Amino acid sequence: MLVIRKPRDSEVKTLAALEHVCFPKAEAAPSDVMRARYETFPDNFLVAESDGVIRGYINGCSAATPKIEDRMYHDASLHDSAGDYLLVFGLGVHPNAREHGLAGTLLRSYISLARKRGQKGVGLTCKDHLVHYYSRFGFQDMGQSDSQHGGTTWHDMQLIFDRDGQPAGLVQAAGAGQTEGSDA
Repeated sequence: MLVIRKPRDSEVKTLAALEHVCFPKAEAAPSDVMRARYETFPDNFLVAESDGVIRGYINGCSAATPKIEDRMYHDASLHDSAGDYLLVFGLGVHPNAREHGLAGTLLRSYISLARKRGQKGVGLTCKDHLVHYYSRFGFQDMGQSDSQHGGTTWHDMQLIFDRDGQPAGLVQAAGAGQTEGSDA
């Protein structure tokens, strides 16, 4: 049975290791950065667990705008607990657990978290090949990002809620497909 939950402090090392399995070295957050993030904004972390094993995760800070700046990836102090937007720094699913909808389930749970908090939306960056994936969840491609994170070209993606807290212009979100997400 799949459970989406907040991780425990003792699981941060597992999340850091999973990050390095899911992302290239230049893009993956070092374990000390993952630890600093967790200590600063633990309520912005979710994990997907099945059979007692963490299969995937999503995390990011809250901010005043839906646009991620590169410095945010490495400096947890830039988290704004009153921020209007929930950002996605990393969405990763272990390669052995992909193609089962876990990334989509985590992303929908994260979107729901932002909505329940009364935030205005969710922002992330993604590579070209993932623009369509995120658009299925209602994210709009805002064009090429200023981000240089990991030496890669990124797209800024934003999901802005309407006045009722629903994703504006949402197209029916399909299953997970590709599982690599935003980065760090």
